Amino acid sequence: MAKISIPHNALVFVGDGRKALVLRNEGDADFLNLKTERVFTDKNPSTHEQGTDRPGRTYSSVGPGRSSVSQTDWHALEEHKFAHEVAATLERIVRERGIEALVVVAPPRALADLRKAFHPDVKKRIIAEIDKDLTKHPVDQIERHLAA
Repeated sequence: MAKISIPHNALVFVGDGRKALVLRNEGDADFLNLKTERVFTDKNPSTHEQGTDRPGRTYSSVGPGRSSVSQTDWHALEEHKFAHEVAATLERIVRERGIEALVVVAPPRALADLRKAFHPDVKKRIIAEIDKDLTKHPVDQIERHLAA
């Protein structure tokens, strides 16, 4: 990964399907000093804890055949919903504060959800996207990953 130049006052969004951090660079492009602006968490239990019914069955219109209907993945649906909620909040922050630069760090699946959910105004300000899960790391380690 090439070194990313993150300017002063740029936002760094670090998130996955359940947790997201909005960090602001109080340092400069050479020496990052990320400060936590906002933390988002979502209570998203696994699918088997969310869905109580067994998957349904369908009957063939011809003959005695039956087949099962796949179970809804409630966990994945909640992650998509969380990405849209976080993207809307990030849009508000970008507009209210006049943010010029944004770095997005998320695992591939969450990054795809965010790309779909981001408003064009937010997309224009993205200077880098990193497909990595850093949500469980403390801020100082996130700084080290971005500075490497």
